[in-house]
Amino acid sequence: MKEGELEYAGFWLRAGAWLLDTLYLTTFITFCHLLIFGNAGFSLESAPGGGWEVKSNGFGYYDDLFMMGVTVAMWVRFYGTPGKLLLDCYVVDQETGQSVTWGKSLLRYLCYFISALPVGLGFLWVLWDKKKQGFHDKIAKTLVVRKPPVVRDDESVKTLKQLVEEVR
Repeated sequence: MKEGELEYAGFWLRAGAWLLDTLYLTTFITFCHLLIFGNAGFSLESAPGGGWEVKSNGFGYYDDLFMMGVTVAMWVRFYGTPGKLLLDCYVVDQETGQSVTWGKSLLRYLCYFISALPVGLGFLWVLWDKKKQGFHDKIAKTLVVRKPPVVRDDESVKTLKQLVEEVR
């Protein structure tokens, strides 16, 4: 893959995508949680300093696993989560420029924990890196780019955006 063809997604764009994903996916996962478990997974308790706080009753791990599964699957199938796609950012394999594999996608997600240490340095690294990669990108050998990757099918070569338009 030629570097001159790529426009890397920078820190602020990726931070905006993360914020959109947090709002969207948290709402979606909370809705799914309520459908599956009802309100058995949550309780409303008075906070020590006054007011109220929502407490999880141990079902949070299911929510975390579901979040991981949805995120990993979206990277593999759609090149990004809803926030990234809304801001025209695409997660691709560093060597091929194509969709990441399931293994690479899972590795990238798990390496978010490495990027978070210490004080989010792995995420902030995007600010200084030549290819705008965080630690999780470097380890998993992925890039976040602005140009939609080319998707190949039997009949022709199409961009991801063209495929989305056909579905609509």
